[in-house]
Amino acid sequence: MNRSIAFRVFAVFLIAFAAMTPGCKKKTVAVADTAPPFAVSDATEGFLFTWIDAKGDFHVEQKAADVPMAGRDIVRVVDPGREDGTHADRIFIADLRSPGPGGNYPVKVATLADFDKIALDRRQGKLPTLADDGGPTTTVPTAIAGNQQPENVGSGTDPVNTAHPTVIIYGASWCGACHEAEAYLRKKNVPFVDKDIEKDAVTAREMQGKLRQAGLPSGSIPVIDVHGKVMVGFNAAEIDQALGTAL
Repeated sequence: MNRSIAFRVFAVFLIAFAAMTPGCKKKTVAVADTAPPFAVSDATEGFLFTWIDAKGDFHVEQKAADVPMAGRDIVRVVDPGREDGTHADRIFIADLRSPGPGGNYPVKVATLADFDKIALDRRQGKLPTLADDGGPTTTVPTAIAGNQQPENVGSGTDPVNTAHPTVIIYGASWCGACHEAEAYLRKKNVPFVDKDIEKDAVTAREMQGKLRQAGLPSGSIPVIDVHGKVMVGFNAAEIDQALGTAL
Protein backbone atom coordinates (compact mmCIF):
# COMPACT_ATOMS: atom_id res chain seq x y z
CA MET A 1 0.00 0.00 0.00
CA ASN A 2 1.55 3.28 -1.10
CA ARG A 3 1.58 6.41 1.08
CA SER A 4 -1.37 8.18 -0.63
CA ILE A 5 -3.69 5.17 -0.26
CA ALA A 6 -2.70 4.77 3.40
CA PHE A 7 -3.46 8.44 4.05
CA ARG A 8 -6.94 8.14 2.49
CA VAL A 9 -7.73 5.06 4.59
CA PHE A 10 -6.65 6.88 7.77
CA ALA A 11 -8.76 9.94 6.89
CA VAL A 12 -11.85 7.77 6.35
CA PHE A 13 -11.27 6.14 9.75
CA LEU A 14 -11.09 9.53 11.50
CA ILE A 15 -14.33 10.72 9.90
CA ALA A 16 -16.16 7.55 10.89
CA PHE A 17 -14.87 7.80 14.49
CA ALA A 18 -15.97 11.43 14.75
CA ALA A 19 -19.45 10.53 13.54
CA MET A 20 -19.81 7.92 16.31
CA THR A 21 -18.59 10.27 19.06
CA PRO A 22 -21.41 12.34 20.73
CA GLY A 23 -20.97 16.12 20.89
CA CYS A 24 -21.24 18.35 23.96
CA LYS A 25 -24.83 18.74 25.10
CA LYS A 26 -25.74 22.23 26.18
CA LYS A 27 -28.77 20.88 28.00
CA THR A 28 -26.59 19.01 30.48
CA VAL A 29 -24.64 22.16 31.30
CA ALA A 30 -27.85 24.22 31.62
CA VAL A 31 -29.46 21.72 34.02
CA ALA A 32 -26.38 21.71 36.25
CA ASP A 33 -26.34 25.50 36.14
CA THR A 34 -29.88 25.82 37.52
CA ALA A 35 -28.96 24.66 41.03
CA PRO A 36 -28.51 27.52 43.54
CA PRO A 37 -24.83 27.75 44.59
CA PHE A 38 -25.60 28.13 48.31
CA ALA A 39 -27.88 26.96 51.11
CA VAL A 40 -30.04 29.27 53.22
CA SER A 41 -30.93 28.71 56.88
CA ASP A 42 -31.73 30.90 59.88
CA ALA A 43 -28.00 30.97 60.62
CA THR A 44 -27.13 32.44 57.22
CA GLU A 45 -25.54 35.88 57.51
CA GLY A 46 -23.73 38.25 55.16
CA PHE A 47 -26.19 37.77 52.32
CA LEU A 48 -28.78 40.31 51.18
CA PHE A 49 -32.39 39.20 51.77
CA THR A 50 -34.91 41.35 49.91
CA TRP A 51 -38.54 40.92 50.97
CA ILE A 52 -41.73 42.66 49.86
CA ASP A 53 -44.21 44.09 52.34
CA ALA A 54 -48.00 44.37 51.96
CA LYS A 55 -47.65 47.77 50.29
CA GLY A 56 -45.27 46.40 47.66
CA ASP A 57 -42.21 48.13 49.11
CA PHE A 58 -38.81 46.41 49.19
CA HIS A 59 -36.79 45.88 52.36
CA VAL A 60 -33.31 44.40 52.75
CA GLU A 61 -31.92 42.38 55.65
CA GLN A 62 -28.51 40.76 56.16
CA LYS A 63 -29.78 37.80 58.17
CA ALA A 64 -32.44 35.33 57.14
CA ALA A 65 -33.72 35.34 60.71
CA ASP A 66 -34.38 39.11 60.49
CA VAL A 67 -36.93 38.77 57.68
CA PRO A 68 -40.39 39.20 59.29
CA MET A 69 -42.96 36.46 58.85
CA ALA A 70 -45.13 38.75 56.72
CA GLY A 71 -42.42 38.82 54.06
CA ARG A 72 -40.94 35.33 54.31
CA ASP A 73 -42.87 33.69 51.50
CA ILE A 74 -40.98 35.36 48.64
CA VAL A 75 -37.44 36.54 49.46
CA ARG A 76 -34.72 37.34 46.97
CA VAL A 77 -31.29 36.15 48.14
CA VAL A 78 -28.01 37.68 46.93
CA ASP A 79 -24.50 36.71 47.95
CA PRO A 80 -22.51 39.98 47.54
CA GLY A 81 -19.37 37.92 47.01
CA ARG A 82 -20.80 36.26 43.88
CA GLU A 83 -21.77 37.68 40.53
CA ASP A 84 -24.01 34.65 40.09
CA GLY A 85 -27.55 35.56 41.05
CA THR A 86 -27.27 39.26 40.18
CA HIS A 87 -28.22 38.95 36.51
CA ALA A 88 -31.77 39.77 35.44
CA ASP A 89 -32.42 36.34 33.96
CA ARG A 90 -31.06 34.40 36.96
CA ILE A 91 -31.87 35.36 40.53
CA PHE A 92 -32.54 33.24 43.61
CA ILE A 93 -35.85 33.24 45.48
CA ALA A 94 -36.18 31.59 48.90
CA ASP A 95 -39.26 30.56 50.84
CA LEU A 96 -38.32 31.20 54.49
CA ARG A 97 -41.53 29.88 56.03
CA SER A 98 -40.74 26.21 56.59
CA PRO A 99 -37.19 24.79 56.60
CA GLY A 100 -36.47 21.31 55.32
CA PRO A 101 -35.18 18.40 57.40
CA GLY A 102 -31.63 19.80 57.37
CA GLY A 103 -32.75 23.27 58.46
CA ASN A 104 -32.31 24.75 54.98
CA TYR A 105 -35.06 26.66 53.23
CA PRO A 106 -36.06 25.90 49.62
CA VAL A 107 -34.41 28.18 47.06
CA LYS A 108 -35.53 28.50 43.44
CA VAL A 109 -33.87 29.99 40.38
CA ALA A 110 -36.01 32.64 38.72
CA THR A 111 -35.81 35.97 36.89
CA LEU A 112 -36.25 39.54 38.07
CA ALA A 113 -39.34 40.74 36.14
CA ASP A 114 -41.82 38.57 38.01
CA PHE A 115 -40.21 39.50 41.34
CA ASP A 116 -40.88 43.12 40.39
CA LYS A 117 -44.39 42.15 39.29
CA ILE A 118 -45.13 40.67 42.72
CA ALA A 119 -44.31 44.05 44.27
CA LEU A 120 -46.46 45.85 41.68
CA ASP A 121 -49.38 43.49 42.27
CA ARG A 122 -49.18 44.11 46.01
CA ARG A 123 -49.16 47.87 45.45
CA GLN A 124 -52.34 47.45 43.43
CA GLY A 125 -53.91 45.09 45.98
CA LYS A 126 -53.94 42.14 43.58
CA LEU A 127 -51.71 39.80 45.58
CA PRO A 128 -52.29 38.82 49.24
CA THR A 129 -49.50 38.63 51.79
CA LEU A 130 -48.96 36.56 54.91
CA ALA A 131 -49.97 39.63 56.91
CA ASP A 132 -53.44 39.64 55.36
CA ASP A 133 -54.85 36.47 56.87
CA GLY A 134 -51.94 34.46 58.20
CA GLY A 135 -52.15 32.09 55.25
CA PRO A 136 -49.74 31.46 52.39
CA THR A 137 -49.53 33.69 49.35
CA THR A 138 -49.70 32.60 45.77
CA THR A 139 -46.79 30.56 44.48
CA VAL A 140 -43.67 32.20 43.12
CA PRO A 141 -43.88 32.65 39.33
CA THR A 142 -41.41 30.63 37.31
CA ALA A 143 -39.96 33.73 35.64
CA ILE A 144 -38.66 36.87 37.37
CA ALA A 145 -36.64 39.50 35.07
CA GLY A 146 -35.45 43.08 34.86
CA ASN A 147 -32.36 45.14 34.25
CA GLN A 148 -29.25 45.10 36.36
CA GLN A 149 -27.27 48.29 36.25
CA PRO A 150 -23.60 48.76 37.09
CA GLU A 151 -22.45 51.37 39.54
CA ASN A 152 -23.37 54.70 38.00
CA VAL A 153 -22.01 58.16 38.32
CA GLY A 154 -24.43 60.98 37.56
CA SER A 155 -25.15 64.65 37.94
CA GLY A 156 -27.10 67.42 36.35
CA THR A 157 -24.44 69.15 34.25
CA ASP A 158 -21.09 69.18 36.00
CA PRO A 159 -18.53 66.35 36.08
CA VAL A 160 -18.54 64.26 39.24
CA ASN A 161 -15.61 64.02 41.60
CA THR A 162 -15.73 60.28 42.21
CA ALA A 163 -13.02 60.41 44.88
CA HIS A 164 -15.02 62.85 47.03
CA PRO A 165 -18.58 62.93 45.70
CA THR A 166 -21.11 65.30 47.20
CA VAL A 167 -23.64 62.46 47.59
CA ILE A 168 -23.39 58.67 47.59
CA ILE A 169 -26.54 56.61 46.98
CA TYR A 170 -26.40 52.99 48.13
CA GLY A 171 -29.14 51.09 46.37
CA ALA A 172 -30.05 48.47 43.79
CA SER A 173 -31.28 48.47 40.21
CA TRP A 174 -34.83 47.41 41.17
CA CYS A 175 -35.24 50.09 43.88
CA GLY A 176 -37.75 52.72 42.75
CA ALA A 177 -36.92 55.10 45.62
CA CYS A 178 -33.25 54.92 44.63
CA HIS A 179 -34.10 56.06 41.11
CA GLU A 180 -36.29 58.82 42.51
CA ALA A 181 -33.37 60.08 44.59
CA GLU A 182 -31.10 60.01 41.54
CA ALA A 183 -33.63 61.94 39.45
CA TYR A 184 -34.06 64.53 42.21
CA LEU A 185 -30.31 65.10 42.48
CA ARG A 186 -29.95 65.38 38.71
CA LYS A 187 -32.71 67.98 38.67
CA LYS A 188 -30.82 70.00 41.29
CA ASN A 189 -27.50 69.52 39.43
CA VAL A 190 -26.00 67.86 42.49
CA PRO A 191 -23.10 65.46 41.77
CA PHE A 192 -23.61 61.93 43.12
CA VAL A 193 -22.28 58.39 42.90
CA ASP A 194 -24.71 55.47 42.66
CA LYS A 195 -23.43 52.27 44.28
CA ASP A 196 -25.21 48.95 43.78
CA ILE A 197 -24.98 46.93 47.00
CA GLU A 198 -25.98 43.73 45.21
CA LYS A 199 -23.03 43.81 42.84
CA ASP A 200 -20.19 44.47 45.27
CA ALA A 201 -19.62 42.96 48.73
CA VAL A 202 -17.30 45.84 49.66
CA THR A 203 -20.05 48.34 48.87
CA ALA A 204 -22.57 46.42 50.98
CA ARG A 205 -20.18 46.35 53.95
CA GLU A 206 -19.36 50.02 53.44
CA MET A 207 -23.05 50.89 53.64
CA GLN A 208 -23.60 48.78 56.76
CA GLY A 209 -20.58 50.37 58.44
CA LYS A 210 -21.97 53.84 57.85
CA LEU A 211 -25.36 52.81 59.21
CA ARG A 212 -23.79 51.41 62.38
CA GLN A 213 -21.68 54.50 62.86
CA ALA A 214 -24.73 56.72 62.46
CA GLY A 215 -26.81 54.52 64.79
CA LEU A 216 -29.37 53.84 62.06
CA PRO A 217 -31.17 50.55 61.44
CA SER A 218 -30.49 48.53 58.31
CA GLY A 219 -33.17 46.91 56.22
CA SER A 220 -34.20 49.59 53.73
CA ILE A 221 -32.66 51.32 50.74
CA PRO A 222 -31.66 53.75 49.47
CA VAL A 223 -29.10 54.74 52.06
CA ILE A 224 -27.88 58.21 51.16
CA ASP A 225 -24.65 59.80 52.39
CA VAL A 226 -24.42 63.57 52.00
CA HIS A 227 -20.90 64.48 53.07
CA GLY A 228 -21.14 62.22 56.13
CA LYS A 229 -24.80 62.87 56.89
CA VAL A 230 -26.37 59.41 56.47
CA MET A 231 -30.09 58.94 55.91
CA VAL A 232 -32.28 55.96 55.13
CA GLY A 233 -34.87 56.30 52.38
CA PHE A 234 -35.51 59.14 49.97
CA ASN A 235 -36.74 62.32 51.61
CA ALA A 236 -36.29 65.45 49.48
CA ALA A 237 -36.54 67.84 52.43
CA GLU A 238 -33.93 65.90 54.41
CA ILE A 239 -31.58 65.91 51.42
CA ASP A 240 -32.08 69.65 50.94
CA GLN A 241 -31.29 70.28 54.60
CA ALA A 242 -28.12 68.18 54.41
CA LEU A 243 -27.06 69.81 51.14
CA GLY A 244 -27.59 73.26 52.64
CA THR A 245 -24.94 72.44 55.22
CA ALA A 246 -22.65 70.48 52.93
CA LEU A 247 -22.51 72.83 49.96
